[in-house]
Amino acid sequence: MADISAQSLKQLSAWRKLAAHHGEIEGIHLRELFAADPNRGERFTIDDIGIYLDYSKNRITGETLRLLLELAEASGLRERIEAMFRGEKINVTENRAVLHVALRAPRSGSLFVDGEDVMPGVHKVLDQMADFADRVRGGEWKGYTGKPIRNVINIGIGGSDLGPVMAYEALKHYSRRDMVFRFVSNIDGTDFAEAVGGLDPGETLFIVASKTFTTQETMTNAHTARRWMLDALGGEEAVSRHFVAVSTNAEAVAKFGIDTANMFEFWDWVGGRYSMESAIGLSTMIALGPQNFRAMLAGFHEMDEHFRKAPFDRNIPVLMGMLSVWYNNFFGSQTVAVLPYEQYLKRFPAYLQQLTMESNGKHITLGGEKVDYQTGPVYWGEPGTNGQHSFYQLIHQGTKLIPCDFIGFARSLNPLGKHHDLLMANLFAQTEALAFGKTEDEVRAEGTPDRLVPHRVFEGNRPTNTILCERLTPEILGKLVALYEHSVFVQGTVWGIDSFDQWGVELGKVLAGRIVPELEGPDRPQLGHDSSTNALIRRYRSLK
Repeated sequence: MADISAQSLKQLSAWRKLAAHHGEIEGIHLRELFAADPNRGERFTIDDIGIYLDYSKNRITGETLRLLLELAEASGLRERIEAMFRGEKINVTENRAVLHVALRAPRSGSLFVDGEDVMPGVHKVLDQMADFADRVRGGEWKGYTGKPIRNVINIGIGGSDLGPVMAYEALKHYSRRDMVFRFVSNIDGTDFAEAVGGLDPGETLFIVASKTFTTQETMTNAHTARRWMLDALGGEEAVSRHFVAVSTNAEAVAKFGIDTANMFEFWDWVGGRYSMESAIGLSTMIALGPQNFRAMLAGFHEMDEHFRKAPFDRNIPVLMGMLSVWYNNFFGSQTVAVLPYEQYLKRFPAYLQQLTMESNGKHITLGGEKVDYQTGPVYWGEPGTNGQHSFYQLIHQGTKLIPCDFIGFARSLNPLGKHHDLLMANLFAQTEALAFGKTEDEVRAEGTPDRLVPHRVFEGNRPTNTILCERLTPEILGKLVALYEHSVFVQGTVWGIDSFDQWGVELGKVLAGRIVPELEGPDRPQLGHDSSTNALIRRYRSLK
């Protein structure tokens, strides 16, 4: 495997050639590129595994693609992909394998970590989840007072929350509508209070998702849920009928009052932000049913196989990942907008924020050296057409270059009159407008007064990808999530960073632990922070 840490990325021949090439094409407009190649809109596309990717509206030529893929090869991407699928410990700072692909591999497959085939354990947990989901959905699992479960509340944070809530919202069309599903993550008490508002404790099941069963936010909310339940139902034995756990800490789970037979396992070779298809997705399986959940896993697996086997020039995650490198490192773009024209995907950009920025928000290489180039961009977005009436102004006429991923579907899950045609017309129009803009001559030809002409000019030359699928299904959601997972992996490989640790979340948690006793109780210790933090704590105490 190529050792980027031993040589600055910027010293690679492929990088230097890309830098020179950027200087040659930076000033070329997409209008010129399309005028020079009438077939560009068909040539720069991939149509595979139910996903149509149009990347023709990017500021690239065939030579750009050749050089980007040369950089991917020089960065050891092929070897690193195989290392991941072999179960090698590519998460070097935690000495762990990175094998979320095992979570969605078929029962007949085999994937090894430390010489052990993990697939039997994966499918044992999936079967346990399916059995439990069927019992809850069928009314066989009853609460302490004998009522069936009608409400399911997932308590987690980070990957233990963002994945389940995104998947539930994305696939709500397929969910049980006679059940209520809510999600609690924030340590702000309002999050819990609003989640349980109006619910009957006797019909409510809590899923507590914490690998260690010690995560501060999750366990604070879990203990509040426990008190809420016991205040209504009385006996301690009620806990085992209204709580289950997704964890590996059997002792802590049992101490909480949960029957360890209702503890669902997951593994240290699965990072939180890559875990939505593991037992972390128990709430998703209850909402959708085991069959739809397994269909989602099949979609994940199909994208995994595409990523592993497709040639790089026809590989959707590879091309999207390398295009992100192109804009981040050569055009100086600092953000990427993800714009789904599908209301069910309203939480998809928020989910991608953790996936992308927790993975690639790093400034140290695998070899422990400080990078001398930009790494992870900021990912953000909102569903269309809402965003068109808020932030699209900046994308069209602002001073920042913001590459955009548009996601659309040919068929609506809720066909109502002209709604879907209007929605998709807006998607196609936005990518056209961003690419080609409107020139000064075109504005004048419309009869615009001279004083307004500069204000109505659209420079265009704003790059976009368009992902088009037939309709949003569990399989397609799995493919979309896996697509971005692997795109993140591609970028991290080129940058020579560890995309699978997250040490950056630790410091604030440690400091918060020191501050908590300074806020509580009458015997508050002497403050020993900086002057700003000390003043804020004193002000909080006085207002409290």
